[in-house]
Amino acid sequence: MPTERQLFDDLLEEGLEESFPASDPPSVLRRGSTPELRSKPTDAPPRTVATLAMPLDPSGTFIDSEAVSLTVWAPLADALARGLVVIGYRAENIRIEPIFGAEALHVRPRLGHLHITVDDVPWHWVDASGEPLIIQGLKAGPHRILIELADPIHRVLDHQLVSFEIVTPPR
Repeated sequence: MPTERQLFDDLLEEGLEESFPASDPPSVLRRGSTPELRSKPTDAPPRTVATLAMPLDPSGTFIDSEAVSLTVWAPLADALARGLVVIGYRAENIRIEPIFGAEALHVRPRLGHLHITVDDVPWHWVDASGEPLIIQGLKAGPHRILIELADPIHRVLDHQLVSFEIVTPPR
């Protein structure tokens, strides 16, 4: 069964758009309902232009049909042998951007950032670069890095724990 996003993309490729009366705002298309579709007129612009609307939960934030997930790779072995920790990751169905606050919850595609905690310290830092994590200066020995994927108001959506050992001290 295709996802809502695939259906929407198919409609755009076919040159179709949702048609709403000029007096009514676009409403949320509920699963199982059928929108009125019409071909784009070739000689005149459409009377109204539909926006992609998504359903809201009771708190007023969008409900996405696609789950957010975080995939984290083990630190690069060559760098780790030199005492440098380089960790790559991929966030699915969310863009890592330095945009924060409640208003950013309404932006699509979804926005988020990472919370990074090293060795269970009681604090973390935020990374919104979208680049691999690079950490240096850790002492030789075992280490744990908690990587949390968070939304613009810092609610954690997914997390991964990376454990590794630095065998030689950093230079």
